[in-house]
Amino acid sequence: MTFPGEGNTIPFPSGRADGDTLGGRIWRARDALGLSLQDLAARLGLPEPTVGGWERDHAEPDTKALFILAGVLSVSPSWLIAGIGEAPADPAGDEHLHPLLRQLREIRQLHDQTGKAIAALEAEIAQLIGKDRD
Repeated sequence: MTFPGEGNTIPFPSGRADGDTLGGRIWRARDALGLSLQDLAARLGLPEPTVGGWERDHAEPDTKALFILAGVLSVSPSWLIAGIGEAPADPAGDEHLHPLLRQLREIRQLHDQTGKAIAALEAEIAQLIGKDRD
């Protein structure tokens, strides 16, 4: 027996946000490029306190500045804004990270893998339920 509205959702893999703040993502992208705060501000043509305020989540850039910032930092606007998509690669690897930060990175990777596995399982279950109804 089916009820109205039951099974009418379409499972799709959702981009999972990385859980950081906008300021944290700005800092991570800047760090991955090896830029100082002063260097980033200079490339953007903005005062250092303005960019520093973004990193500390005391202020947010406007839309135009966000897109310029994403380009300068070589990240997608969606990752910069919401943490969805590919994070910048860390060219130095994990050697320089504190052991707890390294562990956090590993847990985030496991979390992402789990999310993808759940989405795939949901899609498979939806297909099986659809076959049973036919």
